Amino acid sequence: MANLYRDVLNSIPTAAIVLDKSLKVRYMNRAFGDHFRTGKLKGTLRDVTGCGVEGALCGEGTPCSYCPLRNLFLEVAKTGKTAFRKVILRRGEEGLALRMKVEPLGKYYLGIVDNAYETEIARELHSAQSIQQRLLPPASKEGGVPYSFTYIPCREIGGDLPDVYRIGADTVGVLADVSGKGVAAGMLSAFVRAGWDRSEPSPARALCGLNAKFQELNLDERSYVTAAAVRIDERAGEIVYCLAGHNAPILVKREEGIAEIDMSSPPISTWIPAFRYEDKRLPYKRGEILVLLTDGAIESRSPAGEQFSLERVEEILQRSENAERFIERLKAALKDFCGTFSDDITAIAFDL
Repeated sequence: MANLYRDVLNSIPTAAIVLDKSLKVRYMNRAFGDHFRTGKLKGTLRDVTGCGVEGALCGEGTPCSYCPLRNLFLEVAKTGKTAFRKVILRRGEEGLALRMKVEPLGKYYLGIVDNAYETEIARELHSAQSIQQRLLPPASKEGGVPYSFTYIPCREIGGDLPDVYRIGADTVGVLADVSGKGVAAGMLSAFVRAGWDRSEPSPARALCGLNAKFQELNLDERSYVTAAAVRIDERAGEIVYCLAGHNAPILVKREEGIAEIDMSSPPISTWIPAFRYEDKRLPYKRGEILVLLTDGAIESRSPAGEQFSLERVEEILQRSENAERFIERLKAALKDFCGTFSDDITAIAFDL
């Protein structure tokens, strides 16, 4: 029967721990162990939580007098009554926020963490967010066309994917926007990153290759990827570009004003599986600015419901002397106008 109880407790997502009168750990279930990841099932609170305090034994060091978890159990031991409190445990740079209930059970104390599952999900999201941040292009690059970019996900995990790299002497810029938000969008953006052929100089052929790989996922019609890809050929003084359902146009600041580049081509999806994307070419002059942006930068709304609009983006670009100033002003204007965002916002600007 004891083994049955143990199996039941190990199968529930609620984290549970049992301490005796001397605050030694007598039992904890699998959820509690998974939550703290120390690999220790018994011992002291320090052993099983991995608090990292060095020196004296658990409970004897100066930091121990401030330990919210230990003090919660001590309160129950003193009053003999149930106590419930939110505690924050520090493990190095990591902070774990727990909602914990402790009940006296004769000569033992039972601690229940009622948000262990949610905290674990939050920690996993933080790890995924960190990985996604590492996939972003560097803030600056030696050689190639100078650029600046902004990436503002509306949730922990974003669905936009900016990338800048070089093929030979040319600079390539890619901006993809996947359907959906959150974790599902993050998974699809990771597929785009893995499926994009960085060795292919033709933006259209790279999009065709990504489209072919997308078909292998066998997703339904609700999943799709829009993308804009450009290769900046400095020797020829031209931009080779291709768009896949990207409803936010490519913008070029010129002496005579802002040029909008748009193409009626479908996104990468199951809608038109065998669609063949084609490259287009556009000459440019030194000193012009090329901008790729997702629709979040245009369609974000103010608290009153007003759309930020393409006109505001173009006005900011018109008065910006270089790519860096454009990105700085765009970020500031969006935050002032919208406050919070309901869609991911990404823009890349190149100094041609």
